[in-house]
Amino acid sequence: MIGTSGTADGQDRFHERFGFRAVPGTRRYVERYTEDVLIMLYQAATPAGEYSGLVEQLEDAFPAATIPVRDAVLDEPGRAAAKASEAPAVSAPAYSTAATATVTATATGAEACWQPVLYDLARADDRRAREALLASGAVREVMDTIDEQLVELVTSREPALRSSLQAVARAVAGQLGGTAPHDYGTWVWYPWSGRLIHLLPREEFRLVRTDRNRGRIERPEQRRLLGCRVGIIGLSVGSSAALTFAMEGIGGAFKLADFDTLSVSNLNRLRAGVHHLGLNKCVIAARQMLEIDPWLDIEIHPGGLTNETMEEFFTGGAGPIDLLVEECDTPYVKLAAREHARALGIAVVMDANDRGLLDVERFDLEPDRPLLHGRLGATTSADLIGLTFEESVEVILTMVDRTRISPELAAAVPQIGTTLSSWPQLASGVALGGALTAEAVRRILLGLPRPSGRFYTDLEALTSADRSTLA
Repeated sequence: MIGTSGTADGQDRFHERFGFRAVPGTRRYVERYTEDVLIMLYQAATPAGEYSGLVEQLEDAFPAATIPVRDAVLDEPGRAAAKASEAPAVSAPAYSTAATATVTATATGAEACWQPVLYDLARADDRRAREALLASGAVREVMDTIDEQLVELVTSREPALRSSLQAVARAVAGQLGGTAPHDYGTWVWYPWSGRLIHLLPREEFRLVRTDRNRGRIERPEQRRLLGCRVGIIGLSVGSSAALTFAMEGIGGAFKLADFDTLSVSNLNRLRAGVHHLGLNKCVIAARQMLEIDPWLDIEIHPGGLTNETMEEFFTGGAGPIDLLVEECDTPYVKLAAREHARALGIAVVMDANDRGLLDVERFDLEPDRPLLHGRLGATTSADLIGLTFEESVEVILTMVDRTRISPELAAAVPQIGTTLSSWPQLASGVALGGALTAEAVRRILLGLPRPSGRFYTDLEALTSADRSTLA
């Protein structure tokens, strides 16, 4: 819905009863209800709310106004193009600006918006779009720390400048080159939080953001990592890996796949809040990653992966993935993903979230390597379709080797489905898995040694009394 006007106390609630949501930055409120230009776009696959029957009748009554959403273009501030592909994947264009930002509502959950809009004030269109956004009342908070960011930029390039405030000021003035600080860099609009943030330009922002990586990951390695595309299946345990990758600069492009939405019981291990409940886990992870680096190229698959969509995930969309992180709970997907990865020569990394188990399969170096180190023998993904819950538990235990699981997990397994609702997991284990996965993925993508195998970082064993280094 765009170009609407009405009273602030009733307009939003009224239109939401029809299943419509306003494009950020297009609302304007008046003292008395009026209706100027009203254009409503309704996605038939999405429930229309309280008046779904009426909306369906309107579709029949006005067939000329009913068009596929993938062909619609919304001339909103920032000229956002609304596109929804027939495929389940939803992709954000790499390094989008306000003039090319994508707005979509194909992800499941209470609110599907997950892509920021970028404004470069050197562009007249972006300047006008940003002013319209500010006038719309949609912006809840404006954050401008560009002065401090500029100081960080020049001193990260020349640390010796810190000894002289005058030298820092001269370097900042030289960096600006006559441009007013307010107009320098990029303004980033996060519609899901209502925040408008002023940042350095992309390359300078990334230089400062990863400055403390130097000494561990040097600039050429940082650039190499940013050129990689990583696929992540399963955004419960996988969310820790995804966020660690974003923070560490491991990958400049991502494909995220998970059909599930956040529930209360997920809050014991996912970095999310109660305001995320009901939101697709891909959307949550994408938002959090883009709040770390708004220039990341992220494609989401909120329908999860099936036999029909697997190829699209690996090779379609914005481009093929260079490495796979597999963290899902479905045996079929776990094996089918590895079948595709082996055929394409893509390494697979998995954290099992028990005893710090890190699993690495270097199909890029060993194209004939048995899947899951041969744990399932000649079993194929087709053999795992339609398993019962109990059968799935047995297959997963075989995959991870039931003789090596922790005593706590061994005791819990017989209770799953009776006194326990599902697999027990802790936030500490998920956090450790994110760290282990990041270390492995970084080394693989940089061509450093990281062989196939299974490796345990059992914190209980590693921090037992007999392991203390003190006398």
